[in-house]
Amino acid sequence: MKAPSGGAAAVAGTLTDAEAVRGRSLLQDSLRRFFRNPTGMVGLAVTLFFIVMSLLAPVLRPYDATTDRNLRLRLSPPSWTMTPEERTELSEDADIDVGRWTLPFGTDENGRDLLVRVWHGGRISLRIGIIAVAISSTIGVLLGLLSGYMRGWIDLITVWLMDILQAFPGILLAIAIVATLGPSLTNALIAISITQIPSYVRITRSVVLGLRESEYVQAAKALGGRGPRVVFNHIFPNSLSPIMVQLTLSIGTVILEVAALGFLGLGAQPPDPEWGVMIRDGYRQFLRAPWMSIFPGLAIFLSVVGFNLLGDAIRDVLDPRLKNVS
Repeated sequence: MKAPSGGAAAVAGTLTDAEAVRGRSLLQDSLRRFFRNPTGMVGLAVTLFFIVMSLLAPVLRPYDATTDRNLRLRLSPPSWTMTPEERTELSEDADIDVGRWTLPFGTDENGRDLLVRVWHGGRISLRIGIIAVAISSTIGVLLGLLSGYMRGWIDLITVWLMDILQAFPGILLAIAIVATLGPSLTNALIAISITQIPSYVRITRSVVLGLRESEYVQAAKALGGRGPRVVFNHIFPNSLSPIMVQLTLSIGTVILEVAALGFLGLGAQPPDPEWGVMIRDGYRQFLRAPWMSIFPGLAIFLSVVGFNLLGDAIRDVLDPRLKNVS
């Protein structure tokens, strides 16, 4: 039997690869491409680190700002070792296990361990980020679907409202809203959620405008499908890719805005261990104790970079123009 020539073997190999790709679902193919993306793996590792550490914070190291302080150790510099004097002072506090206690991030002006505060501050930033993105994305996607599919005066009013909101820089609009409602973490959450809505409305609307005239949508209408059924069964599933990318990128933006409002005194209030509040407290002592601002700033930087890298990787994976058979 004659062996296949080189060209025939190449064609057979190509067919085998194509059959393998057809045998995988869209989700399997996307996950396969994601885990081959080095940017996505770095972003996933960083975000998972912050999420896991935030979830484990109350279990591994409970924190109470009113009791977890030692004025005798105020403004102690970062150190992985402790002097005998420091161990003697800490041993008088029954809540501290001296044998395992170190101060790798130093302490603040009230003698509170900055590592513990940064650790618990991640819970506040990530919680606000996830809740704000959930609220803004839900409202924005629904408005975008309604506006893009219905058109007419609904679309006109929605676009006008979004143009008004986007006429102001997001952080300035958030400051104005919090200044009106009063400084608090809840009001900061409301303000940030409002500033994020226009992004989801515009992304969803643009996708819906392109899909509403597609052949499968017209076929669904011809078969008797009504508006809500067509929108949520045919249009919405095919518009998830850009929305998922925006979801991931928005968390990093929200973390920055929460920190900015906290720094200005409009977000979380002392003694809550929020990263922006910690940077503001350290700003007053920066020449004497720069670590009070450096470590919370690094936490903000790493968490935002992690979510941005993750969002970029998801965009690359879901972009059909970047797909190739491997």
